[in-house]
Amino acid sequence: MIAIFSACSSEKKTEPKFYSGIYPHLAYYNNEGECGTGAVVPWADRLWVITYGPHLPKGSSDKLYEITPDLKQIVREESIGGTPANRMIHKESNQLFIGPYAIDSVRNVRVIPYAKMPGRHTGNARHLTDPAGKIYYGTMEEGFYEVNVKTLQPTMLYQDGNVSRKPGEMAQEASLLVGAHGKGLYSGQGVMVYSNNGETGQEALTNFAIKSGALAEWDGKDWKIVRRNQFVEVTGPGGIYGNANPETDPIWATGWDHKSVLLGVRNPETGWDFYRLPKASHSYDGAHGWNTEWPRIRDIGTPENPDYLMTMHGMFWRFPQTFTADNSSGILPRSAYLKVIGDFARWNDQLVFGCDDSANKEFLNKRKAKGNIEGPGQSNSNLWFTSFEKPDQLGPNTAEGAVWISEEIKAAEDSEPFLFSGWDRRSAWVQNEGKATVSFSFEVDQKGNNSWTPLKSVELKSGESANVIFKDNEIGEWIRVSTNNDTKATVHFFYAQNDARDGDVDPIFNGLADTAEGSTKAGLLWGLGENRRALGILAGTATDTGFEETGYYELDGNMRLVKKEDTETASFIREKFGIPQEVITIDEASVLVVDDIGRRWRLPKGNEKYSGLTEKGLLRICREVATERDLFNCSGTFYELPAENADGYAKIRPVASHNFRIYDYASYRGMLVMTGLQTELPENDDHIIQSQDGHAAVWAGVIDDLWKLGKPVGEGGPWKDSDVKANEPSDPYLIGFYDQRSLILSHESNQSVKFRIEAEPIGHGPWMAYKEVLVQPGETFEYQFSESFQSRWIRFVADQDCQATAWLKYE
Repeated sequence: MIAIFSACSSEKKTEPKFYSGIYPHLAYYNNEGECGTGAVVPWADRLWVITYGPHLPKGSSDKLYEITPDLKQIVREESIGGTPANRMIHKESNQLFIGPYAIDSVRNVRVIPYAKMPGRHTGNARHLTDPAGKIYYGTMEEGFYEVNVKTLQPTMLYQDGNVSRKPGEMAQEASLLVGAHGKGLYSGQGVMVYSNNGETGQEALTNFAIKSGALAEWDGKDWKIVRRNQFVEVTGPGGIYGNANPETDPIWATGWDHKSVLLGVRNPETGWDFYRLPKASHSYDGAHGWNTEWPRIRDIGTPENPDYLMTMHGMFWRFPQTFTADNSSGILPRSAYLKVIGDFARWNDQLVFGCDDSANKEFLNKRKAKGNIEGPGQSNSNLWFTSFEKPDQLGPNTAEGAVWISEEIKAAEDSEPFLFSGWDRRSAWVQNEGKATVSFSFEVDQKGNNSWTPLKSVELKSGESANVIFKDNEIGEWIRVSTNNDTKATVHFFYAQNDARDGDVDPIFNGLADTAEGSTKAGLLWGLGENRRALGILAGTATDTGFEETGYYELDGNMRLVKKEDTETASFIREKFGIPQEVITIDEASVLVVDDIGRRWRLPKGNEKYSGLTEKGLLRICREVATERDLFNCSGTFYELPAENADGYAKIRPVASHNFRIYDYASYRGMLVMTGLQTELPENDDHIIQSQDGHAAVWAGVIDDLWKLGKPVGEGGPWKDSDVKANEPSDPYLIGFYDQRSLILSHESNQSVKFRIEAEPIGHGPWMAYKEVLVQPGETFEYQFSESFQSRWIRFVADQDCQATAWLKYE
């Protein structure tokens, strides 16, 4: 075997370098289009990690890694790669099954060759009839095997779709079940449960709202489709070991659709029940299913004190070990995160997250705002070590989701339960899109025991909408809604957390240059290819008028920043990674973005200096820094920006605002690396790496450090002294995820003007009337939005031609 030691592990036994929980020397690379973390499992006094490439059912350059307690990385020579994300500890044989490997208690590794068991291994499950002697393997293309735990001899139950695929068929094609892109596998209650989260066909590559995915179960003879939606994790209280009482223990499944997150639980007598939860992030959407990686529910506690952590749609959730349909209380949001997480575990009194950080291929995630920028030269990812408190300490848990979006509803038919507990402020947007007057009745399950009581109701005429505010004393674990007449309707819940952040910037950012500074240590960044495993930096000085190069540098795995003579690489970075210009417009009113399908969106402005710097191409606007989702750094605010196939700007989410001149940023070895530093750098700053000659410097941390910049702020609007046409709506303007929001409305007409204020809480849903305001000539209407008002977008409509201003300020 080959041992790779940290460069910081010398004869003096110095501690390895780390940056916000990332140890650069533990990064892993492959030669594929993606290098994700498939599984992270503590076993035999070590941490075992597997990586995967994007579609490699017969093996790849990916490896099996063994991490020692003192953080030495051992690449196991038995590695055969592939696209594995399966893991199970088989108690009876005392083995860890991870990917195509079986590892015993003294770290001997045996391999099941892909020639014998082809496919992208996605899950393991305990055997239904011989759990001591066999385990199940499932693949992403619906191949199923039972494997003898002693001999490792596989027996094929159903053929993997890659084996039978005909020329011209999509790589995800399989004929056994509906849906595609398999994810979870688990067994109990006499069945093996399998999930997939995608759909084949060209429409799935662009339309996130089509029917997609499936949850299915097999009784040893026949398959049954449980539900036609996108599902991912399938597990139970037994987790990686399998359920201790398989006949009676529940089975859990997580998934989603275009409306909200889905949670299923199986009871041996009554079958499946389903619930809905809000989404913190929409970067995981997409009907093809590629954007999710492997959401998990894992016990990160101890045998004496179990503690289940759930990852789903960009949120850490507290998940109760006792969750069933009759005891459904206890699910709570913790905090929002930006990393793409494939698996996680408790190890050496820390949390360890295996991430998917930097993909060479970038897949479908191309957009105008990035220009023609290339992906990294070589895919790479890393582990992220945190405290057990970290899942409570990242972004605000503001989240939203619907039970109905413009759907035909039958009278007296209850919606699925929607999570109601765990947020400071809760509201619902309701719109009657039918032809008759309808009463919408809300009920709550106060204790999670499936006992429902009336909460409130709202009556709406045809075409009317209402913003229903829930008071602090209106409590319950779950909420549901029904109507008294057949109708077409939308009911969308929007929950917000008080953002405790203020304008103070965390000291970890002290080295970044402020907008007031006339020059910065800048540079264009590119993760090198050809197994060089370094970050290339075309360094220079950025001023208010341009960028002057000072040389080409490389940041290696030891975090040494060294000048290099490499004109070819420098020229490549200069040509392929130059910052594109004119991809957005900052006008007097706000930031205007026209997306790749022609939709117009407006965002708040920060410091006025950003306008000139952006116009001159001195600030990177958009770049992928986690697989299949972008960071959008615009006018002093970092945003999470989903891929266009996940609805793009319609679902943009502000992360934090700042006043820095960040020239470029990129993903490298699991870190977020940024340029645009002060010319005179602070001493002994753990996040700054500077070259020996002083001409180049970078900041290194993780993407989730950005929450520490401070809460999102800004001002602007869709109109500023703008010529407005009667009954023509303004561009949508972002209002979601901000607080302390105020509005000024005015006009230059010599007549009174009625303005209609409309909200769009969903991003792909209907616009709803919020308020009408009559503004007299010469008057200014001033309005402070209440904390209870929550929506993603806002727009304005005037009832006559005029020159008008709609100005919003977020503090």
